[in-house]
Amino acid sequence: MEYVGIVLISHSEKVAEGVQEIIRQVIHDVPIATAGGTDDGEIGTSIDKINAAIDSAYSEKGVLLFYDLGSAKMNAELAIEFAGRDNIKLVEAPLLEGSYVAAVESSTGKDLGTIIQNVTKDF
Repeated sequence: MEYVGIVLISHSEKVAEGVQEIIRQVIHDVPIATAGGTDDGEIGTSIDKINAAIDSAYSEKGVLLFYDLGSAKMNAELAIEFAGRDNIKLVEAPLLEGSYVAAVESSTGKDLGTIIQNVTKDF
């Protein structure tokens, strides 16, 4: 079965990996990739890391991007533009709670639009 993928974007590599670790406690099959910190390991975000994470988590069902702070959103939007695919979406929901719900929804086979609706209705 193919699943909607999840990308976790954070200014901190440790935060992104921690969120992934929490999700992996219950969800094992959904592709989840992290893009935390800058290319040189500092606090910040990297378009290159985001692009690599999109490629890693991508499936034909699409991929959802979750972020922590405003500049991460800007870099995610640029990465989506560079990717040039319609089924890559930035989700306006809290990084941990939103991505966790999205992973659960994806694991049940739901489509991109349904997952976005279900994730964002509570936030």
